[in-house]
Amino acid sequence: MDKKLLIKYSEIGVKGKNRYIFEDMLVRNINSALKVLPGGASVRKAQGRVYVTYDENDYDEAISALTKVFGIAWICPMDQYDKMGFEDIAQAVNEHLKNTYDMLEEHTFKANCRRADKAFPMTSVEVNESIGETVLNEFPNMKVDVHDPEIMINIEIRPYDVNIYSKAIEGLSGMPVGSSGKAMLLLSGGIDSPVAGYMIAKRGVSVDAIYFHAPPYTSERAKQKVVDLAKIISRYSGPIKLHVVNFTEIQMKIYEICPHDELTIIMRRFMMRLAEHFAIKNDCLGLVTGESIGQVASQTMQSMLVTNEVCTLPVYRPLCAFDKLDIVAISEKIDAYETSILPYEDCCTIFVAKHPVTKPKLDRIVKSEHKLDSIIDELMERAIETTEVIEI
Repeated sequence: MDKKLLIKYSEIGVKGKNRYIFEDMLVRNINSALKVLPGGASVRKAQGRVYVTYDENDYDEAISALTKVFGIAWICPMDQYDKMGFEDIAQAVNEHLKNTYDMLEEHTFKANCRRADKAFPMTSVEVNESIGETVLNEFPNMKVDVHDPEIMINIEIRPYDVNIYSKAIEGLSGMPVGSSGKAMLLLSGGIDSPVAGYMIAKRGVSVDAIYFHAPPYTSERAKQKVVDLAKIISRYSGPIKLHVVNFTEIQMKIYEICPHDELTIIMRRFMMRLAEHFAIKNDCLGLVTGESIGQVASQTMQSMLVTNEVCTLPVYRPLCAFDKLDIVAISEKIDAYETSILPYEDCCTIFVAKHPVTKPKLDRIVKSEHKLDSIIDELMERAIETTEVIEI
């Protein structure tokens, strides 16, 4: 038997004349998410509403999929009827309550009518009062509470149909992925960068990713860990192209030639150059990192300034004002934390300096980089040519 869900959005509703573009993207993303349902599903939009029709046996799978779609504020299991009069609406409300709750128990309730069909002969207030009276007569255990009801009976009287629902499952809100362009995420095996990918996707940005691999200093298990993290992000962001760059030769030359207290900053600058190369190639509008101001030596404002200097694309840092507890909480929420803390080192931690510079000077860093002039172009080109692209 087919059942229906009413999908509510928030920010999309203030987009004015462009709202239909965001609605269409949301419908597309919902359709994509619901492909996993064994019984299939259909999605349609009508007059500021998005409706999902699905097989009732797929309820849990449908809710699980929809709670990972950015742009959805609430998911409401509902009963939908063709246009009808008040007596039929009142009967439908009673049936909804019987099918949804144990009516032998005591409950408080409130009726909340929205009358979009102005030709309907009763006002919203009149409908609320009459529905309240009908429910009290039918169910002696029910009591009215207009301030904090256990059950909010929502009745939408629309020109062509009537929607009745009383439960609302919270979604992720945000904007539909794809509505804000695409960015390249610098993805490591840590806690922060997967959360950054999730946060930027919440603002409607689709994501590609780049990972810097340094064999034999980093293992295949470290690489697989990053692939697994990309899969977790893709549950929310949609498909990801993961670029795995062999960074060993560049890292070793920096380690051999440059001052050790500047290693992290210089390596970071070459990572940004490579990330920007692939970002431009893949039509990305910026780079995304998991940096948080002051969290480690390479994430001071001075370090970020020096790092940014090599980029022509903007660098977005969704976590810049988050503390570690904030980031861990989101990591746990999206089920990335247990994967992120697996003890497989990434290429940054292997070559970290004992006493890294925390307030680097740009002119000094550039001077140190010049020591690599005779070899770095060849190494960069080789890193680009040998990059592996994994479709997630």
